[in-house]
Amino acid sequence: MLVAVAAALVATPGPAAADPGSGFPTQLNAADMLLLNGVRQAGLWEIPAGQMAAQRGSPKVRKVGTMIADQHVQLDQLVVDAANKLGAAIPSTPTAEQQGWLNEMQKAKGVQFDQIFVTRLRAAHGKIFPVIGAVRSSTRDPIVRKLADDANIFVMNHMKMLESTGLVQYERLPPAALPPAQDTSALAIAQANAGLRGPVSTTVLVGVLIVMLGVASVTVIRMVRSRG
Repeated sequence: MLVAVAAALVATPGPAAADPGSGFPTQLNAADMLLLNGVRQAGLWEIPAGQMAAQRGSPKVRKVGTMIADQHVQLDQLVVDAANKLGAAIPSTPTAEQQGWLNEMQKAKGVQFDQIFVTRLRAAHGKIFPVIGAVRSSTRDPIVRKLADDANIFVMNHMKMLESTGLVQYERLPPAALPPAQDTSALAIAQANAGLRGPVSTTVLVGVLIVMLGVASVTVIRMVRSRG
């Protein structure tokens, strides 16, 4: 069976090859690169994982694995094309952790394989999903923005596919990582609207305000005395 699976993986499409030298270098921030690397890294292990599921899973898992593998081939080509246009270098091999997941699946069979496949892929998609949204909302690069739009569709569909197996253990999913509470003070709002962070600290501003109130009070007192 191992020989048959290996032969099937060789015969089916794999990740595309990136050629960062063919594009034009551009200024990408850390968030942009996080998306490029994250989407690329996902394809490098989820393509063989889906192909493995297509061979070894139950009928329902086989169907899901086939669709996920095929769609990740498409998404992988999109991220490679984007990286080439941007002149960005992206990974070419799975991480040690991802390779460990593939090895784990390789050793499993039957119901155990189905559960490991769904659990690992659903957790991975849950991690990249908020990254896509965060980068999409802030990136200034149109190529990265388009990749985020495409990746969002693929990842959402994959989560739904995995959930359709009935094997997702929702109670074991990590809690959502919520952004920190925003500062809604008048000063923070003014700074946000101005698009700048003032060089003067809050303490200094309060001190200036107190001095101004003192000067105003003295002026009023003198005016009252002069009239008297």
